[in-house]
Formats: sequence, structure tokens, C-alpha cells
Amino acid sequence: MNVLVIGGGGREHAIIQKLHSSPRIKRLFALPGNGGIAGCAENLAGSPLDGALAVRYCAEHQIGFAVVAPDDPLVKGVADDLRAAGIPVFGPSAQAAAIEGSKIFAKQLMKKYGIPTAAFEIFDDAGAALSYLKNAPFPAVIKADGLALGKGVIIANDYDEAAGAVQRMMVDKAFGESGSSILIEEFLSGPEVTVLAFTDSKTILPLASSMDHKRAFDGDKGPNTGGMGVIAPNPFYTADIAALCREKIFLPTIQALAAEGRPFKGCLYFGLMLTPPPGGGAIEPKVIEYNCRFGDPEAQTVLPLLETDLFDIMCAVEEERLSEIDLRQKKAAACTVMLCSRGYPEKYETGFPVSGLDTALDVDTFIFHSGTKIKNGRLVTAGGRVLGVTAVRDTLQTAVNAAYTAAEKVHFENCYFRGDIGAAALQVETL
Repeated sequence: MNVLVIGGGGREHAIIQKLHSSPRIKRLFALPGNGGIAGCAENLAGSPLDGALAVRYCAEHQIGFAVVAPDDPLVKGVADDLRAAGIPVFGPSAQAAAIEGSKIFAKQLMKKYGIPTAAFEIFDDAGAALSYLKNAPFPAVIKADGLALGKGVIIANDYDEAAGAVQRMMVDKAFGESGSSILIEEFLSGPEVTVLAFTDSKTILPLASSMDHKRAFDGDKGPNTGGMGVIAPNPFYTADIAALCREKIFLPTIQALAAEGRPFKGCLYFGLMLTPPPGGGAIEPKVIEYNCRFGDPEAQTVLPLLETDLFDIMCAVEEERLSEIDLRQKKAAACTVMLCSRGYPEKYETGFPVSGLDTALDVDTFIFHSGTKIKNGRLVTAGGRVLGVTAVRDTLQTAVNAAYTAAEKVHFENCYFRGDIGAAALQVETL
């Protein structure tokens, strides 16, 4: 069968590389793909937001299955366009993707169905938000309602910072209409955990837990980014906490979406905070965010640990028979270090040649392309996050060491990466 993957980043490269090993797939296509994806799939020109174009490509290339990977096309309804044309799809409908497309919808869903999350208030008027903040406890979390390229969340330490966030979102329209309504949330503390889970709206099968590193600089300093590196599994996510999350968060979420007439089929991302209750006691997991797709760079870390054929899983999700799947994962650890253009996530330059990839690769070390393209026959940088270097090893320490050894072998002008990915997790492991 021929398969189309919609998207062009590191997440899509990780998905395509995994699909490439499936004996059931004849040819792989990517819309639009990137310089690295071109090595194992045929890149197709055009926008991933163009559902009609995706349908046309499926007809032209006899494509029998599609994977819609990024958030924007899912929220826009590209999966719906494909299904309406009779093409099976891995990825939720626009109705279900609202769990990421609207943070307000997600919070109201959690409140209605008793899913643990931070306390919150909703505002669609800047003046009302500012009045509320005058008596609010700090730190406070200010969130734009809609998609904002991962930049629509501000942790404000005082009123002035919070008021500035409201101004940028609601008045200056820094995120367009995504900031027309906002949330002001209780600030939660504790270890963060990401869990990506396959679901066909009835059954849910989680992948390995992970820990993302969002801040641009070592020591968790600097601006938030789309993710500077990931380790898996997350040592804070114990078997007891996993069982609690399944009972209190994972199953209730898919059941809530189904009850609302929005059955979710695809990969559901749970961003969790393991919060200590006031006065001590057992850790309580709470949802800090949902995504309607594989996280990026989390997918670059957890998919290399997956042993079960990814295409078999995706077909089972679409056909609502996920309960038949035996989800097998390596008993190993993985670390991803993101190689970025210096200046990311703010101003940076692109177009620099990339070298050293061949020397960095081995059987358990992978390089996923997030922001590259082929120009005049050469691979060059084309984004803020350029490459994800992932190593899979028996232990977390050896995975971290191997990822950094490989990262040092890759070169492009203005290359930057954090030097402490996995450091916090390793401290936990040694306690």
C-alpha cells in the first residue's frame, strides 16, 4: 500500500522512518516533507493545510492511507477532508482535535468530567482580565486559547508580567485570533511528564513516558521553545503513577470526548504535572495540556523504542480495533538532543550547509530532520530547530552520552544545543 504523511518536521521524519520498516507499505509520500525525509519518502509540493490538495495527491499516487501529523491541519479538518474522500486516516477529526485547538474547550471538558487540572478563569475582555489579576496569586499562567506555535503560554511572576502578557495576546494580537480569549490558570509545581497514547476512542495504549526540556538554555533558563531535547522513560513516572493516570486521566478523557460526540482516534498527548498536595501526601497527577497528535520532539524519542509495527497500530486505530494490538516496546532508554540555529526561538539565520551526518549515525543512533532542505544539491538549514539526534541504549546514562557524542559530530554554522538534556532525570535515577 502507498501511504501519505502530512507534515514536514522532525516528528514526521520519525514517523516516516518507522513506517519505512513496515512490510505492508510499498511507497511513502510526504506533504511537504523536508531534506531528511527525502531519503525515505517522496516529497510532494504544497501546504499541509490544503485538504483538497492532499486528496488529489492520494488519487494521483494511488495512496490508500494517510497520516495527518501536525496540529494545524488536524484542527483545520484535513483528516475530515481525506475521510470524506474515502481515504482511511490516522489522526482525529477537527471536532476531536479541538482538545488542542481550544485550551478553553479542553479546560471546560476537564471541569465537566472531573479530570484533575489546575484551577482557571476564562476571559474574552482584556479589562476584565486585568481587573482579575490585581488580586490574583502569583506566579500565574496566562494562556492564549488557540494554537500559537507553542508560544502561547506565559508564566507571570507578578502583575506587571501578567498584564504585559494580556496586552500582547488580547490587544496587540501577537498570536492573531488565538489570543482573542485567554485562560488565567493556577500555577502548578512538580515534575512534568509527557505521555503519548494511541487511542481508537475506546481503547488506549500509552507509549513510553518522556521528559521534554522546553527552555532554550542550560539550567532551564531563557525563553520557552518547541522543545530542546527529551529523555525517555521519565524516572518520575512510576508504575503506581501510571496506573493512577490511566484511571483518573487517560480513560476519563477518551470517554469524555466520546460522550461529547467527539470520538478521538489517533495519538493523544497528555502533558502532566505531578503535583504534591498541600501539607504532604501522595502525588496527584494533573493535566497541564493536551495535544491532538504526537509531540515534537517527544516522537523522536519514544518512537525508536517502539517494537510493534507502527502501520499495524495506525490501521487498528482507524478501524477501531486497537484492543487487538500487542504494543511492544524496547526495555531501553532514549535521549534526543535538538541541534538548533543560534537565536532560536527568536531571530536566527538559515541556509547554512550541514555536514557530519554520516559519521554520527549508527545502528541505535538516529538523526531526524526538523528544519532542513536541499538547495543546489546540498543539505542546508531551514528552521530554528534543525536536527534531532536520538540515541537508544540500555541505560539512560549511556543514551545521554551517546546522543551528545553523535551531536558533536554534526556541523553547521551557528549550531547551538543545550548541554544538560537528561541531567535532572539522571539525578533522580541516582537517588
